Amino acid sequence: MTLPLTVGQFEAQAAEILSAGSLGYYAGGAGDEITLVDNVAAWQRIALRPRVMVDVSQRDMRTTVLGRQRAHPLIVAPTAFHKLATPEGEVATARAALGAQATYCLSSLATTDVTTLAQKVPDANRWLQLYVFKDRGVTAQMVDAAVAGGYEAIVLTVDMPELGIRERDLHTGFVIDLETGVPHVSQTGASGLLTMSEVVGLIDPSLTWSDVEALAQQSGLPILVKGILEPADARLAVEHGAAGVVVSNHGGRQLDGVLSGADALAGVVDEVGGEIDVIVDGGIRRGSDILKALAIGAAAVQVGRPILWGLTVGGEEGARRVLELLLKEFDNALALAGVPVAADLNRDIVMPAPWVI
Repeated sequence: MTLPLTVGQFEAQAAEILSAGSLGYYAGGAGDEITLVDNVAAWQRIALRPRVMVDVSQRDMRTTVLGRQRAHPLIVAPTAFHKLATPEGEVATARAALGAQATYCLSSLATTDVTTLAQKVPDANRWLQLYVFKDRGVTAQMVDAAVAGGYEAIVLTVDMPELGIRERDLHTGFVIDLETGVPHVSQTGASGLLTMSEVVGLIDPSLTWSDVEALAQQSGLPILVKGILEPADARLAVEHGAAGVVVSNHGGRQLDGVLSGADALAGVVDEVGGEIDVIVDGGIRRGSDILKALAIGAAAVQVGRPILWGLTVGGEEGARRVLELLLKEFDNALALAGVPVAADLNRDIVMPAPWVI
């Protein structure tokens, strides 16, 4: 299989392959998609200040997350419905992540259940992204399955008490057929064809900070809170026992007009970065974006849509190639920036881009 040479080419080819509904769901954002576009643009507003005459003959991409040293800072973000991209669905994604030494975060809205993924890709480093359903029993079953299946952490998404206004899905009439398999949604008793609004209607909007403590107690696993943009909320995450936060606006798919991950990151790092792990997602499209995130203070980054483009174009091999492209670019950026050890990155190497007016 001849695969594209860049992440951008993967995206272009995926757009030609996917149905209108699937493409709109994967690619779309909320409202006027201001935040969707700005997620990418915000990284481009950060300029780099490379140092020269530094020995960069050996580079070290390693980082530490949740007290464990990782080969690199790239994590596969939780995204839903991977069987829209490839018949193997999330199994292909997890195998791709394993091949690239990346952690894979399984979505609650996956087309593969927690236990099956653990059985089919037992060697993959796995996290579970969790929505708290109104039927708390379903959520408890998912958590118990994650613990039994050797998942390392729970990533609690907190920015979707209600669905954002996703006009692309409205225009295409996008629905999910539960008969074809979205197992954790089916466990709630839902069946047939569901719009995304109906799917999200199954999620409990009464979630509060006390649920973070309860989840940590139930699971015994580290809890990361995903959907943090405000430093004050990051502080509350610390106070309620979170092991980390993910600075995220849900890929621009919830409230349009909020800060990008790139713009929100520094404030969150300044508030809690010395106490818990801070991860960022949204708009990571280049290895140099990963470098910028770590320089600002992130311990790692999550990448979502590019993995979907890889899955669509080439299944497991395509997703792995996307990960490898991003990591190759990150390694290259470390060398060219004159900071060969990722753990040494700091804000001295970044500044607001002078081309931004």
